[in-house]
Amino acid sequence: MPSTWRATQKASRRSAYLAAAATLFAARSYAEVTIGDLGEAAGVSGPALYKHFANKEAVLVELLVAVSQRLLGAAQEIVADDVPAAEKLERLVAFHTDFALQESDTILIQGRDLGLLPPEASRRVRSLQRAYLEQWRAVLTEVRPELDRDECELRLQGVFGLLNSTAFSAGHIGPRPRSARILAGMAMACLLEAAEPG
Repeated sequence: MPSTWRATQKASRRSAYLAAAATLFAARSYAEVTIGDLGEAAGVSGPALYKHFANKEAVLVELLVAVSQRLLGAAQEIVADDVPAAEKLERLVAFHTDFALQESDTILIQGRDLGLLPPEASRRVRSLQRAYLEQWRAVLTEVRPELDRDECELRLQGVFGLLNSTAFSAGHIGPRPRSARILAGMAMACLLEAAEPG
């Protein structure tokens, strides 16, 4: 089972191009980056990228679809493990924390440029995101069967918002291991603590 985000990534030239694209798109925005810029960042000529991607839009599509596929695949593996639900929840939190701390560029791009995807790719990303949420919901419901669907959704969205917010504060957080522990602890508290009576 991939226990870390890094374990879900493949070491290939194509993934290196995507990593370079993520850095550029996050720093300068998708609209301002050219194929030539992407090639330069990846250490090749711009036209060489056409061996791997039809155009710049195809780079954005693969970047955002691939990250959603890897998130879902890892969640499915965690959920399929024969361990108690509470441990699955801890693993999901640890995995997404690791993702958020390592992929701040991708999180920024998704928040800013998801709307630039062509309709079919946009639907694909949103479908994968919903499926990812459902993996978490199944585990949280098993751990907290007293939660209704609305509260379960609210807690999960709160956790994703908390963890993904690191994309906007990556330059200000402390050493990664300590930050990961703090973030994971906050996320687990959000999921497990009882709500205030009211």
